[in-house]
Amino acid sequence: MSTAVDFWFDPSCPWAWITSRWMLEVEKVRNVHTIFHAMSLAVLNEGRDLPDDYRAEMEKAWIGARAATGVAEVYGQEPVRSFYTALGSRYHLRKEERSIETVKAALAECGFDESIAKRADKGGFDEAMRASHHEGMDPVGQDVGTPVLHINGMALFGPVISPAPRGEEAGQLFDGFEKMTAYPGFFELKRTRAVGPIVD
Repeated sequence: MSTAVDFWFDPSCPWAWITSRWMLEVEKVRNVHTIFHAMSLAVLNEGRDLPDDYRAEMEKAWIGARAATGVAEVYGQEPVRSFYTALGSRYHLRKEERSIETVKAALAECGFDESIAKRADKGGFDEAMRASHHEGMDPVGQDVGTPVLHINGMALFGPVISPAPRGEEAGQLFDGFEKMTAYPGFFELKRTRAVGPIVD
């Protein structure tokens, strides 16, 4: 029986994207299955005093998280995986705008109803998105971001990595992360980021 890893992401976050690609690599070398769920950096930052440029980025972030929630609502949780890959590839590899047109293109690539993008742009799926956000984030607190992983009923923020390891190296990193997540008294490991997000 495979280990289920519930993964909370905001499609706009490059760090979550890198970690998601790592988890797909882990699936090749460990008996693990990743289930993707939407969280929202815009929700996380509501009411906070943000620099103007970051606030503008948060405004653009709403549509992707809402659309991912819409895919889950219409098609179930498993297809969120393919939608995230389609949208994340556009956002992080092709550097496309975080816009309704980009979301529609990702939906079309997956064979999903493109009207999900219009509903998301108008605030649709907001209640369900907030519920998904809190399901993922509440167990780790509000002073972290994305990604958040839940394994065997335990949750941690991270890992924040760049670039994503491949092959057995990916599996070994997961082995360590799984052990840290399992210990309820483990809270934090950190070092200063020496590189930016390396996406591939």
